[in-house]
Amino acid sequence: MMKKLFLIISLLMLIECWTNAQTVSRNIRTKEYRELQENLGKGWNTWYNNSEMSHVLLPQGFSINLCISLPGNDSYLKEILKTSKFAKRPEKVSLGLRADDGSYTSLELTYMNEVYEVQSATDGNDELILVSPKQVSKNQLVIEAGLLWGSNGVIGRKDNTIIGEFPSRNISVGTTGQRVKDAYVTSTDPFLIVSLKKEVGIYTGKERTLDEIKNIIRGKRDEQEKRVAQYGDLAQPFKAMQTILAWNTIYDAPNHRVISPVSRNWSKGWGGFVLFDWDTYFASYMLSLFDKDLAYANAIEITKAITPSGFIPNFEAPFDYSSWDRSQPPIGSTVILAIYNRYREKWFLEEVYNELLTWNRWWPKHRDVDGYLAWGSDKVPENLYHPDNSINTMQGAKYESGLDNSPMYDDVPFNKQSGKMEYADVGLMSFYVMDCNSLATIADIMGKKADEKELRERSAEYGEKLKNLWDDSTGIFLNKRLDNGEKSYRLSPTNFYPMLAKVCTQKQAEIMMTKHFFNPNEFYGTYIMPSIARDDPAFRDNDYWRGRIWAPMNFLVFLGMQNYKLPQAQKVMVDKSKALLMKSWNEDGSIYENYNGTTGQGDDVGSADGFYHWGALLTFMSFIEKGYLNPLHK
Repeated sequence: MMKKLFLIISLLMLIECWTNAQTVSRNIRTKEYRELQENLGKGWNTWYNNSEMSHVLLPQGFSINLCISLPGNDSYLKEILKTSKFAKRPEKVSLGLRADDGSYTSLELTYMNEVYEVQSATDGNDELILVSPKQVSKNQLVIEAGLLWGSNGVIGRKDNTIIGEFPSRNISVGTTGQRVKDAYVTSTDPFLIVSLKKEVGIYTGKERTLDEIKNIIRGKRDEQEKRVAQYGDLAQPFKAMQTILAWNTIYDAPNHRVISPVSRNWSKGWGGFVLFDWDTYFASYMLSLFDKDLAYANAIEITKAITPSGFIPNFEAPFDYSSWDRSQPPIGSTVILAIYNRYREKWFLEEVYNELLTWNRWWPKHRDVDGYLAWGSDKVPENLYHPDNSINTMQGAKYESGLDNSPMYDDVPFNKQSGKMEYADVGLMSFYVMDCNSLATIADIMGKKADEKELRERSAEYGEKLKNLWDDSTGIFLNKRLDNGEKSYRLSPTNFYPMLAKVCTQKQAEIMMTKHFFNPNEFYGTYIMPSIARDDPAFRDNDYWRGRIWAPMNFLVFLGMQNYKLPQAQKVMVDKSKALLMKSWNEDGSIYENYNGTTGQGDDVGSADGFYHWGALLTFMSFIEKGYLNPLHK
């Protein structure tokens, strides 16, 4: 008996050590945010990152995993994810209408040439699921019980019922389906098997009929359809944006938090979750349109990822894996100010202000070269090296820019001693001036007058240097080599970013539109804006930031346009961006990480995730233009 007890204690200690190894350090200041995360992490939802057909109850960690099996065949579809065709997964998933909190979800699954609609709805504390084959199916549905994230509880099966026993609650799972016996199903979890020759209902709690389940699900679906319809002619764009953000919202159990990473595929590949700097800030701003708590959660969590060196990292992932050498574009203060302007809750600013100010001060200290700012990658201790060996390299500096292989940086020298590119970057300078302006406004709201003065002075200082990068002959702001003073004539949407910082004149903005934005040899076309000008040799590469269209670039140029009187350009940007997003959404429910600059296709390369949330920025600007919320910079 003592040996058994000792073994149990030892296992619990191992689990605790394993869990702690995955936690991240966060300095949470406010009770409001602690309560917010506690309230978010409750109830039924698709919390488990690795399968969109796992319905999970928090805080218990109990899951109902829906799997597909073919009798007499070794095929067993257990983890179900939406991906692009390049992932070569056996299933195809179209993610549909759903509530932010998982109280209603819907998707369409195609597997082995058979199609199923899967819907779920909550009814009080119970979860109801409806699986509807589009035809009589030869496959069978395996309903597995799961216990996720080392949660404390017991799962099993008793007769025709799956059971979960937890300190605070017991759960029973039943089904309306015709039971099937198959001892050869390759599952080691407690499970029920039912035929998929007709519709199947699954329920927790009291027994339900198929009609009862269908009626409740129909009612919850009607609620979501009404929610979408209220946006009128933007109903379908709203559905696309809300769907991708809601489906990519997951639970990070070791850190007891709800977050919305860029996609489930990226999180799966990074060992559980990954938060990227500017990607997450963009997500929080989009979420602020319709879900305050998720907007707060994502903005706060990426800000709390600040490193001991004082910057928000390029990325944060489990097991102390973070970009200790580099940051990413500083848009945090601007996004957080915009969210504050929508909801006016001062505790939100109090939660993040110190980190934002520390980050703002980090840039001139670590990225200044002769009064200009340059992207970089610092030296760090060997125990913090990344597996990709990008630390203190030109590639690391490119990662900091967020433009991993942009041709703008071809042949630009990297100074390993300083850890910086020898390159005055128009984009970074613009971001930084905008950050100073936004943070100064936040400081004013919080009554921190000395900080506000410091930030206004820094904005003016770097704003003057940015003005010097205007080139009369080309009619645009140009990057400049800092080792020899040469101007770079390779053009990207980042060359328009000084409009964000409000440092160019109305006349200069008009010149940029005429000479470059509306120039079909550079940025204009059926689909806009390519990440490098169309007449640049690298445009033909169609490889990541070498010619493809990226939603954040369009979005940032649009926001800059709003500081000037550019109605025609602004309308074109909004209309063409929305059309690009809806093209792939209407085809197969995909929203891509990036798009072909000529054809508008997202699935023509393997380096464009098929359900990446910042792609929705292509239509988010439509909601700003229509006045649903304030512009990012105001």
